Amino acid sequence: MKGAEDTGEQSPGIADMAISTFMRKEIKFMLNMDQYEALLGEIHKYMDPDKFCIGGKDYGIYNLYYDTPDDYLIRTSLEKPYYKEKIRLRSYASPAGPSDKVFLEIKKKVGGIVTKRRVTMTLEESDAYLMQHKKPVDLSKYLQKQIFSELDVFLDTYPIVPKQYISYQRSAFFGKDDPDFRLTFDREITERRYDLSLALPSYGAQIIAPNQRLMEVKIAGAMPLWLSQKLSELQIYKVSFSKYGTAYTRHVRNELYLNGHFRERTAPAEDKAQRPIIQKTNNPGFFHKHGVVLP
Repeated sequence: MKGAEDTGEQSPGIADMAISTFMRKEIKFMLNMDQYEALLGEIHKYMDPDKFCIGGKDYGIYNLYYDTPDDYLIRTSLEKPYYKEKIRLRSYASPAGPSDKVFLEIKKKVGGIVTKRRVTMTLEESDAYLMQHKKPVDLSKYLQKQIFSELDVFLDTYPIVPKQYISYQRSAFFGKDDPDFRLTFDREITERRYDLSLALPSYGAQIIAPNQRLMEVKIAGAMPLWLSQKLSELQIYKVSFSKYGTAYTRHVRNELYLNGHFRERTAPAEDKAQRPIIQKTNNPGFFHKHGVVLP
């Protein structure tokens, strides 16, 4: 299935590469269905749906996150440093074929400001580059060369391997008066730490409940007044949520549980789909070793 891109450019297969780099703030909120439906009515007054989301449709995004063998990048990220970075391979087709377009992205966050730089290639070319540092033949675009230079430094710094698959269904909106103002809703956020390939279909564990939507507000400046007022009215509050971070935390909890470091008690109904609840730990140092702070 082909979908739109989350930066608003054309779908892969239609355009080679439009926006290769950008800078913005990303603010996240977790909504229940009542909040989502109430907010959606207000959004339609001020925003237009992505052309792939007209009529209530959404599209799939499929990601493969790379990390060091000891998960250094995500462990560092979970400590919430002033500066953090990650690298992922993204597709809008699932399963992706060898000749399908994919996007290799470096995403950095510095003091709350997110920058993302990406290069476009085929899935087959991405395998050759990530495993053998063999670049695609066509590097005629200056910006492509520049971003590949940055990727080369990243790969020389970190001995990365595939570590985490994450996919989700997304609906996206653009400001009618400001097309750079974007808002997205994600559902069916699916993760797995096995079968790590975009050439395979989407399957795995869900990390948010079926009646939840992860909303991201993507802006370069201040949030529009109408949105701030509606969020306050609906009691929708900002959350700190990382898809990769949540998936990794779940993985560590499962490892701890299997190794007898804690036992699980019954979770409230609305929380069961997200995580086990910690009741007892026999080795608190084990959490620190894995870079995870548990409530």
